[in-house]
Amino acid sequence: MKNKKNYLALLPIGVFLLIYLGLGVTFEYFLNIEMGFYNVPIIVAFLVAILVACLQNRKLSFDDKLSVMAKGVGDKNIITMILIFMTAGIFVGVVGRSSAESVAYCLLSIIPAQYAVLVIFVVSAFVSIAMGTSVGTITLITPIAIAISQSSGFDLALCVGSVVGGAMFGDNLSFISDTTIAACNGQGCAMKDKFRANFWIALPAALATLVIIFVKTFNEEVVTVSNADYNLIQVIPYMLVLIGGIVGINVFVVLLIGIVSGSIIMLLTGSITAVDLIGNMGIGAAGMFETTMVAILVAALCALINEYGGFEALLNLIKKVFKGQRAGKLGMGLLVGAMDIATANNTVAIVMANPIAKEMSQEYNISPKNAASILDTFSCIFQGIIPYGAQMLVAIATVNELGLSISAFDVMPNLLYPYMLLVSTLVFIFFSKNKNK
Repeated sequence: MKNKKNYLALLPIGVFLLIYLGLGVTFEYFLNIEMGFYNVPIIVAFLVAILVACLQNRKLSFDDKLSVMAKGVGDKNIITMILIFMTAGIFVGVVGRSSAESVAYCLLSIIPAQYAVLVIFVVSAFVSIAMGTSVGTITLITPIAIAISQSSGFDLALCVGSVVGGAMFGDNLSFISDTTIAACNGQGCAMKDKFRANFWIALPAALATLVIIFVKTFNEEVVTVSNADYNLIQVIPYMLVLIGGIVGINVFVVLLIGIVSGSIIMLLTGSITAVDLIGNMGIGAAGMFETTMVAILVAALCALINEYGGFEALLNLIKKVFKGQRAGKLGMGLLVGAMDIATANNTVAIVMANPIAKEMSQEYNISPKNAASILDTFSCIFQGIIPYGAQMLVAIATVNELGLSISAFDVMPNLLYPYMLLVSTLVFIFFSKNKNK
């Protein structure tokens, strides 16, 4: 039986943040270690947090705690995420760096290089809307963004941040996104109504992001790449996955199409031998090891915290503190944001916050569509920013797998869209009129 309102159950989260952020700050700013945050062992930090959680609640035996963690890891969302990670890693291993470079050079031969970062953001947004998954979008677009950065001279962190931002735009609005489905089902509103309410929050943020990107890149010296050589045949795998994403094909099918087409093309063009191709598949999958382990450990940790009553305590605290319609909306946002910080999964955060948010919407006369929009939007804001979220981890893993180094804390200042979305959402909360329909 779960304990209720147990604030001490949240201690493992504090332990993790203390280790992860504390070591990162120490390495980066006090010891002056280059890429200090990148050297922080995030898996070890989560293992210590799980150890702390296991030492809590003596009413449960260790075997029972293992069963609780196993149930959390076996959740459908976690399994789906892991399979996407593995499949995406294999895809990157198959097509390699040369294919991404060909796509980048092809794009830069069509559009002025000065607008390449703007295009990255827009393409990521459209693909994410069509696919309904920010993680899948980041997996597909990040290699292209890396190649564009190296080809044009734009800052790598800005290019990666633009991919993540565009992916979160689509994740927030897509009809087939898990977050949209979870928010609408939990608040009892039609997806089209939530989309309409959400669109007028997201659009200003997206437009502001485009303006900021334009200003940041307008005066930058761009390397001329008009004469760069690229292999049009190697563009085909990425074109297939991009088209598949835009038309809304399932992310697994899209990635499999990319793997098969990439394998055939790489073999037929003599770019690689069959033995090396198979080896690259394994290397690609192995490159997602840390990302996969983080997803598993987060699921296990959150299952224990939930079992001990930590999330129940947090939910009730939010409900008590925020009173009134506008404060209620903000409380909903902070509620799902806190759940996302704790779980590093925006869909899970929405599912956990839904019951309390439903009560708050009825008590404060907040329309279901606005409640669903706030839950989805805030979850995407926090998920797009936290350095240990799946989106950031996949982006960083992809960069590292292609032979470069970057940390989440390099990317975070360049997550322009999530920050603009936060501003737009706060304006919506405090200045819009609510109609309870």
